[in-house]
Amino acid sequence: MKIRLILDDATIEATLNDSAAAHDFAGLLPLTLTLSDYAGNEKVSDLPKKLPTTGSPAGTAAKIGDINYYAPWGNLAIFYQDFRHSDGLINLGWIDSGMEKLTAKDGDFTVTIERA
Repeated sequence: MKIRLILDDATIEATLNDSAAAHDFAGLLPLTLTLSDYAGNEKVSDLPKKLPTTGSPAGTAAKIGDINYYAPWGNLAIFYQDFRHSDGLINLGWIDSGMEKLTAKDGDFTVTIERA
């Protein structure tokens, strides 16, 4: 499923995978979130509800542009640096284009995520 992230006047194109967690995330859209930088490698935000993780791998390693769900905290994590394997990290999809627009943002900022 194609989605877009809208921040200020920029649009970032992305794709969700076919996992149950990604389908549940898509069911929350449209969604306006405040993203914050975390640990110098990802932009994160709490979600309004926890996503189901049944059928998902126990964890994954993140690559630049991955859109993930971190089950232990119930938050969305969009990685702008590669990151080691982490238990509870579930891939939802990836950024197709416009990643540089996301990484250029400092501090907390608002993003709207919607179906494309």
